[in-house]
Amino acid sequence: MNLQGTSLIAGVRGATGGPRFRAADPATGKTLEPEFHEASSAEAAHAMESAAAAFADYHNRPAGERAAFLERIADGIEGLGDALIERAQLETGLPVARLSGERGRTCGQLRQFAQAVREGSWVDARIDTALPDRQPMARPDIRRMLKGLGPVVVFGSSNFPLAFSTAGGDTASALAAGCPVIVKAHRAHPGTAELVGGAIVRAAADCGLPAGVFSLLHGSGAGIGVELVRNPAAAAVGFTGSRAAGRALFNAAAARERPIPVFAEMSSLNPVFLLPDAVESRGESIAQGLFASFTLGVGQFCTKPGLIFALRGAATERLVAALSKLVEAAPAGTMLTAEIRKAFEAERAHVMAIEGVSPMAQSVAVITPGATQARPSLAMTQAQRFLAAPELATEAFGPFALVILADNMDEMVACTRALDGQLTATLHATAADLAHCPALLQAAECCAGRLVINGFPTGVEVSPAMNHGGPYPATTDVRFTSVGTAAMLRFARPLCYQGYPDQLLPAELRNANPLGIQRLLNGKLTRDPV
Repeated sequence: MNLQGTSLIAGVRGATGGPRFRAADPATGKTLEPEFHEASSAEAAHAMESAAAAFADYHNRPAGERAAFLERIADGIEGLGDALIERAQLETGLPVARLSGERGRTCGQLRQFAQAVREGSWVDARIDTALPDRQPMARPDIRRMLKGLGPVVVFGSSNFPLAFSTAGGDTASALAAGCPVIVKAHRAHPGTAELVGGAIVRAAADCGLPAGVFSLLHGSGAGIGVELVRNPAAAAVGFTGSRAAGRALFNAAAARERPIPVFAEMSSLNPVFLLPDAVESRGESIAQGLFASFTLGVGQFCTKPGLIFALRGAATERLVAALSKLVEAAPAGTMLTAEIRKAFEAERAHVMAIEGVSPMAQSVAVITPGATQARPSLAMTQAQRFLAAPELATEAFGPFALVILADNMDEMVACTRALDGQLTATLHATAADLAHCPALLQAAECCAGRLVINGFPTGVEVSPAMNHGGPYPATTDVRFTSVGTAAMLRFARPLCYQGYPDQLLPAELRNANPLGIQRLLNGKLTRDPV
């Protein structure tokens, strides 16, 4: 693997002095080689200065060059071969099949962004040609498009070492929008970050791009991470992680002399609503799907369903009994880090200690000594108790779910309206169920960014139509997604050109439409020239 344990700053390896740390294998608890060196404040400042200098060049590069860069990164990641998967498994405890699939997703989304950039219509070009004879006042020629914001600080995610980290969705979408990226590597998988970061550095050099277009820094989020956010050159932040950490970054960005946007994906309980006809007709299969969904990845998915709402009745009792049997027979799973397991156990214990919560089932699996393992569990409470105790809506990031029994649909709707913002809301229902629950559908629509009917929320398709976001605290800005090609819109701003000579306009706005993109020309969508 040839890991050096250093940051990668504008194409150059960082210094080896200062504080050091090591990654650990969560499956055994053993520390891993090599030591990693935290970046200094001076190195962080240099990375930001280099990104600012690179932005002037990079965001004006032709779309085809940015697309080629993204594709070269994907090729470079695939070229790392088994070494990348082996290191990622050591640092996360995730199975090879999961990591191989995540690598495919990472490279696939890089190429998907490249395709969107090359096609070009994402810039939302709008042209209102001059009307010199208009009365009582002539209209000048006005043209508008989206352009990159500037250097973006990206924080690697603990639960997706590839797809939401160094070359993940935040980095890919920022680079696609024309923004240099500075990644603060996650401390749990620094070797994985270094390998992927090296592929990005090589891709930038191969494509003849300024070295400051990408940097990777090691260090703590509260230390070097906050320094990066506060640096005057930073234009935006991409983050996936806990509510506490995301809010700290949001506050730091808002307190700047010139505040910048923070696009943070944080906590979500992803409620599931089980309606009576569906429970009666296919309760067993729903139980199996729920179990698979809330234990997938040892419950460490941002879309894990943590709350299950159902109406009281014999069919619901059978479903809960079937779900409980699955939980009891489940194996223990290795969590990503000892800190995540500790936080999970604390939050689960907090929920279980609240009056009115009853344990339903827990895995009887034996925990492997030294491993960072957790056992799936299930608890239950009543809708009226849920409404009286807001603290029950606390995310336990791990394999735990809470069943809430309602006496009627009005109680279920009231519980939905009491929820904070969520990434997803799921309904299992027949056509007859859906016809009788308009208030529930409306309440779910208000609280979530993605509505799922008769499926499960833990599959997030990387596609142009996907929305992975939601009202606060699911994300800090409900208007945007962190998955799919629309994620580029987070890191772009509208720029208007009035009275500009044609030859000085960006290619996307020129009369001849040399890129052949779709534009809004005098109120009509077309690819025609002006």
